[in-house]
Amino acid sequence: MPVPDHLETQKRVYAAWARIYDKIYQRLLATPQREAVDAACACGPDILEIGVGTGLTLTYFRPDSRVLGVDLSLDMLKVANRKVSSQGLKHVRGLMVMDAGRLGFAAERFDAVTAQFVITLVPDAEQALREMDRVLKPGGEIIISSRLVDDDARFAALWTALAPLARAIGWSSDFKISRLTDWAAKTGRYDTVHVGSGYFKVVRLHKRSSATLSSVEPSSAKA
Repeated sequence: MPVPDHLETQKRVYAAWARIYDKIYQRLLATPQREAVDAACACGPDILEIGVGTGLTLTYFRPDSRVLGVDLSLDMLKVANRKVSSQGLKHVRGLMVMDAGRLGFAAERFDAVTAQFVITLVPDAEQALREMDRVLKPGGEIIISSRLVDDDARFAALWTALAPLARAIGWSSDFKISRLTDWAAKTGRYDTVHVGSGYFKVVRLHKRSSATLSSVEPSSAKA
């Protein structure tokens, strides 16, 4: 399926989910989301959250954080905006509709970039990772939480077979951890500093302090 059609399909799926998303996922995802937010806050105050959705994570950030959130779904962001207003979340500096593969931010803008339950669903995960790399400062971290599969997991063939069905409802069943760790190793700029366990996992990729902007792969996104 061409990428534009895939993105439009995702928008329709999440428009339908926006009203009920919190009721289903708030408790289910709280532990990995809190872990990811804590790791991001430890890197510094300027944080980008990709796939912020209905804003489930926004109350977890420190008050002195400066958080920007982006998501493909305007319907989801409307819910998140209401939370920011009603709960007085002053650390949230902006919520924007944006494609993870084309981030409209300057290079080396953020101390940490989190992508919570989104990397498995973007049309081109490696392009999204390149964009995260571009906007991340040296010494910062890309922090991903999602349903990730161990390469030697039992029933791997079953998860692969279920992938089309899972994607149809806005989920993923067969995205392997090695897809992230291999990307990190190939860049020569990242170290995998943490891979969590359990059904939902947090993976932390640390950008070496010696990494420079000239070593970052070019992107078509605005800087």
